[in-house]
Amino acid sequence: SSNHPTNDWNRTWYTDKPDLTECFQNTVLVWFPCVYLWLLAPFYALKLYCHDCGCIRISTLCTAKTVLGFLLASFGFVEFFYILLERILVISLSLPLSPQVLAICIIQLERIRGCRSSVFLFLFWVLVVVCSLVPLRAKIQLAMYEGITTDIVRYTAFFSYFSLQLAQLFLCCFADQPPEGKTVLVKNPCPVKDASFLSKMLFWWFTGLVVKGYRTPLEAGDLWNLREEDTSDKILSDLEEEWTTECMSSLSACLTRQEKTMVAAVALGTRLPDQAQILRKLQKEQSSGFCLLRTLARNLGPYFLTGTMKHCMILPCSLFHLYPLSNSLLLGFMNEEDAPLWKGYFYATLMFLLSCLQSLFNHQYMYTCFTVGMRVKTAVMGLVYRKSLVINSASRRTCTVGEIVNLVSADTQKLMDFVVYFNAVWLAPIEIALCLFFLWQHLGPSALAGIATVILIFPLNGFIAKKRSKLQVQMKFMDGRIKLMNEILNGIKILKFYAWEKAFLEQVLGYREKELKALKKSQILYSISIASFNSSTFLIAFAMFGVYVLIDDKNVLDAQKVFVSMALINILKTPLSQLPFAMSTTMQAIVSLKRLGKYLCSEELKDDNVAKAPLSTGVLIDNGTFSWTKEGPPCLKRINVRVPQGSLVAVVGHVGSGKSSLLSAMLGETEKRSGSVSIKGSVAYVPQQAWIQNATVQDNVMFGREKQKTWYQRVLDACALLPDLEILPAGDSTEIGEKGLNLSGGQKQRVSLARAVYRKADVYLLDDPLSAVDAHVGQHIFDKVIGPKGVLRDKTRVLVTHGMSFLPQADLILVLVDGEITESGSYQELLSRHGAFADFIHTFASNDRKESVTETAAQRGRTSLGDTNSTNLQGMEPMSEIDEEQVPEDLGKLIEVDKARTGRVRLEMYMEYFKTIGMAFIIPIVFLYAFQQGASLAYNYWLSLWADEPIVNGTQVDTDMKLAVYGALGFAQGIAIFGTTVAISVGGIIASRHLHMDLLKNVLHSPMSFFETTPSGNLLNRFAKEIDAIDCMIPDGLKMMLGYLFKLMEVCIIVMLATPFAAVVILPLAILYAFVQSFYVATSCQLRRLESVSRSPIYTHFNETVQGASVIRAFGEQHRFIVQANKRVDFNQTSYFPRFVATRWLAVNLEFVGNGVVLAAAILSVMGKDTLSPGIVGLAVSHSLQVTGILSWIVRSWTDVENNIVSVERVKEYADTAKEAVWTVEGSSLPLAWPQTGTIEFQDYGLQYRKGLDWALKGITLKIQEREKVGIVGRTGAGKSSLALGIFRILEAAKGAIYIDGVNIAEIGLHDLRSRITIIPQDPVLFSGSLRMNLDPFDTYTDEEIWSSLELAHLKNFVSNLPDKLNYECSEGGENLSLGQRQLVCLARALLRKTKILVLDEATAAVDLETDTLIQSTIRQQFEDCTVLTIAHRLNTIMDYTRVIVMDKGHISEMDSPTNLISNRGQFYRMCREAGLV
Repeated sequence: SSNHPTNDWNRTWYTDKPDLTECFQNTVLVWFPCVYLWLLAPFYALKLYCHDCGCIRISTLCTAKTVLGFLLASFGFVEFFYILLERILVISLSLPLSPQVLAICIIQLERIRGCRSSVFLFLFWVLVVVCSLVPLRAKIQLAMYEGITTDIVRYTAFFSYFSLQLAQLFLCCFADQPPEGKTVLVKNPCPVKDASFLSKMLFWWFTGLVVKGYRTPLEAGDLWNLREEDTSDKILSDLEEEWTTECMSSLSACLTRQEKTMVAAVALGTRLPDQAQILRKLQKEQSSGFCLLRTLARNLGPYFLTGTMKHCMILPCSLFHLYPLSNSLLLGFMNEEDAPLWKGYFYATLMFLLSCLQSLFNHQYMYTCFTVGMRVKTAVMGLVYRKSLVINSASRRTCTVGEIVNLVSADTQKLMDFVVYFNAVWLAPIEIALCLFFLWQHLGPSALAGIATVILIFPLNGFIAKKRSKLQVQMKFMDGRIKLMNEILNGIKILKFYAWEKAFLEQVLGYREKELKALKKSQILYSISIASFNSSTFLIAFAMFGVYVLIDDKNVLDAQKVFVSMALINILKTPLSQLPFAMSTTMQAIVSLKRLGKYLCSEELKDDNVAKAPLSTGVLIDNGTFSWTKEGPPCLKRINVRVPQGSLVAVVGHVGSGKSSLLSAMLGETEKRSGSVSIKGSVAYVPQQAWIQNATVQDNVMFGREKQKTWYQRVLDACALLPDLEILPAGDSTEIGEKGLNLSGGQKQRVSLARAVYRKADVYLLDDPLSAVDAHVGQHIFDKVIGPKGVLRDKTRVLVTHGMSFLPQADLILVLVDGEITESGSYQELLSRHGAFADFIHTFASNDRKESVTETAAQRGRTSLGDTNSTNLQGMEPMSEIDEEQVPEDLGKLIEVDKARTGRVRLEMYMEYFKTIGMAFIIPIVFLYAFQQGASLAYNYWLSLWADEPIVNGTQVDTDMKLAVYGALGFAQGIAIFGTTVAISVGGIIASRHLHMDLLKNVLHSPMSFFETTPSGNLLNRFAKEIDAIDCMIPDGLKMMLGYLFKLMEVCIIVMLATPFAAVVILPLAILYAFVQSFYVATSCQLRRLESVSRSPIYTHFNETVQGASVIRAFGEQHRFIVQANKRVDFNQTSYFPRFVATRWLAVNLEFVGNGVVLAAAILSVMGKDTLSPGIVGLAVSHSLQVTGILSWIVRSWTDVENNIVSVERVKEYADTAKEAVWTVEGSSLPLAWPQTGTIEFQDYGLQYRKGLDWALKGITLKIQEREKVGIVGRTGAGKSSLALGIFRILEAAKGAIYIDGVNIAEIGLHDLRSRITIIPQDPVLFSGSLRMNLDPFDTYTDEEIWSSLELAHLKNFVSNLPDKLNYECSEGGENLSLGQRQLVCLARALLRKTKILVLDEATAAVDLETDTLIQSTIRQQFEDCTVLTIAHRLNTIMDYTRVIVMDKGHISEMDSPTNLISNRGQFYRMCREAGLV
């Protein structure tokens, strides 16, 4: 081989017909694949050895590969012997013999270790085939030249050998079957598991879903199950242990630091506690954020790193910069007169291959990032949810439900963005440095001008990013707005009763204005940032070319210099634009990490608060002092309680004396300052305000236990629930609305009690479960459940009660006064002591009560049970809608599940959105865009003309003028960019202001029935996520989409200018592009919708859990709730995962289309070499290089817009639902002082909850005179509350009318009516805000008036002892006041309004008898000249009323003064006898 040099450049490069020498073909090309295989095989074997996935059965694929391997090896043998026979001294094919054998071994090893698709062998076969292409070409040329007959054996052998290699490569593109024992039967598994290496690289495994989505809109059932490694169980089981250890270690580190600071501080003699606490708090928040980051990094880091490695090793350094290099070669070729054409084609193909490789690697990396992001979301949601179950009450008060929901929605999103853009933070500077290095090589020191420009642009953007992060206060306003919305939705009934919607509307809009103001500032700053970036290419080029031509006349700009520099600057743009974005996402992620860390590290309930001790006593508290917060005053002092096993203990005391706190202390919910608490056995707890899940009655009662039919029936009977189930539309399968919306107070309370009884626990803690039920039902429940003959007679029971009649049967009575136990003993003992308790009893308990208890038993057999029924039992929809016949299985359904629309977003939605912005705004925007792109096209074209300028005596003429024109055009473009971005942002803000306003008004104008059927999670989702999308996402998407669309038009114009023939290629590619795009958009939009819909249940569940945490803990059901939360998160992720894969699928496939454009532009330029100037070719090629990026961005931004326009659709949804009547009637002649007398007249009045249902009230005719006091009594479902709802027009009349002072109330505005009559409702609802705001949201009364109403409501002492008095902040739902105190606040509201008509809806259910008597006397004195209607439970409160109305099944059965009714011995008499009043 000495006479053949291995390579001869004259033969391969400087020739019209390139070829490789025979020696090179027979050595290097043969050895290269073999060396690859031999060198890497040991490492690959080691990797397989470490990762065992189980053995794969021998399949057809594996057999085929092995057989082909043997055939190839045998060819090697034949070849070897042939050479020996011929004695040719060429060691060419003896080498491939051994790799074939090695390849067979690797195929088998992979099969044994369960590797289904081999990257290693795929690359080997690619190398083998590529290296065989040159000899193949040589052989074909030889055969054509000499004829095939000369050496037919060699030819046949070679061609067969080559075909076998091709076949091997083809087989390597498929994946083998799964290993044995690993086939888990999952319904609808994710196909990525079964995909081959090639399919994974190109995302072809996703195509099935896209096609399916194109044919019919996707539904939740079509989506794949999550892969095991993406499920909550898998992620959180690893993460929780890590997190706990991480927290412990950081805590101990923190403590050691603290000790040091303390020693130092003591030495200095400073006041330590305050400073140390502030320091501790700050350190804790800082470190907790980093703890969270460390934990996540430890768990998800390795997978993320592998993705990053792929990205970093191959991408930026090599591919990016080979691009301009090949471009430069192409332009050099265009300049050479006599260069052979094949070189041009070679460069064009090289550019094509490079861009394809870049696409592949980039999208693999993005896929990894999104997968990690998805896992981060699951992890954070899981941790936050678990935390919400163990957080203590002090911490719970600092973060509201709204804030927790925000942590889960907004902050997790920020973390996901961070994962995607994090690498850009350190990669971008490296890429920028590389670009500048290449520019230096091209333009010499002038490149420094470019560097200077970059250095100037950076600080500007850094400054802007900093300013914008300060403007993140918009998040604070958003939190406030969502929190307020949450409360409005929870207390909507009160808002309607009091006609307070306007006040709250103003409050929400106040937050909204502040939020939008911050957003506007932020967007204007962002526009400056975008404009400086988009002009960065121009600015850098302007600076560099300007300096270059001005330094020296001899420096000329030719096509090669200009367009290679431009290509480099365009590459520079990617890192330049990513960097500020990456930095701002990093900043936001740090803020979110701190918020999450702060929440996740907030204090938990201590496990040792309550000891589980095997005592003879049921509950034992030894010298206990308890408080709600660590720093706060104790709520219970010196508590010593010993509850013997199986006894009944009653706890009595005034409102706010600490009764509920005592039960909380037994549950371990309070801070234990000193002493000990121990409880024997399991606990069941009935809270004072029933917590009801949004599930069926049966699920609420069984609460996760197995159903035992007989026991279940017995429990329902004992809790007096059977009569109620008969009324409910689907019995115990009726779905109960959120927070038990469609049950009355008493029903909720009894369901809550039934849940506890069904448990069969050892200790029962009952917090006033009888307050919301009628006297006779209360008696029944006491006898059947709680009392000495009840179902729970052998259990330990602690009962907080205000009912005097039950006390004689208690084994022990504890009397609480201001958090201390003043007396304890049995009923008789306490009476004989003649203490405060005895006086209390003598005042209140009428003597007849004791005999009455015995009589009632006989009576009760005949009367049906129940309690006051609140209205909305089946109040699903208002009457106005005409209902078709109801389908039986939907009977018990109440809550409307958030539904996903299907199909493409309708055009009307876009029209709707643009209409909101206004045409006056849109036309200038489009014009500005056209102008901006025109300027860009002009300055680029100008450059190409300049580059083609002939060189005279080594210089070009008029360079100053050229530079000036170039600069002017560029600056014009920059200003236009700023104009367009600002205009779109402002337009977006106008639109979102309108849309939010409409949504808010539509929701507040909806009737009560709407809130009963719509989960608050759905509404909150609209106000949080969807409005956020309209605020930020749509304008951003529009900016991008329009920008890139116009850019694309510019590129097409330039390519067509250069080579008009390109139209032939561009058109079919455009059609293909549109085809792929339409496939994708249909699927993607549907996935986005499914994802939003599956998000609502997560929030609803969170909401419910946070509110019922104490009940869940008491019953020990945390694990079940965690499993439920996991299921909901996983369900949401099943639609999120395909959503981001869809984007990758699209991008990879589209970029291949784009790369086709590059190839076309380059090849056409080569073909037209003789007619084209280098300048225009440079322009065309450098622009076509951007096509791939532009195409994928257009689709991405298009889809983003289309996906987010769905938000407009969802916000608009509530515009079409039924609305209640107008709030105020324009120009009504209602006198200001109406009603003056307060007479109420019902004329043949009828009421239905829904068409087709029974009449709730039928034919009521009745006249109530002025100043009359009327009591309304009756059994469950008799229609007592329906009367009240009718008067307030919460439900509209189905027939007849109600007249107040002779005015038909149906003819006046709702607010005119509701603001002039007053109700004290059954559930006292307070809103977070000052006490003053809760009493008087419109600020219409003076402080004196408010104080006097508080005095009359017996709250003056309490309020004047509060630190901020009237400005005392009530927490969410008024949780920092006791239930009784809240009820008194509601009374104070009524006293303040002092209207002529007052309706009391069981208003004194939650207060003790003494306070009740006080309230009743206040009402008698203060409302003496008003008409009072009382819906009563405690009959003794209405005994001195002028009239009593007895309701039965929707009509009036008796009506007269109480004394007459008793002497008539009718229904009222029987009720009084049961209550022990006669």
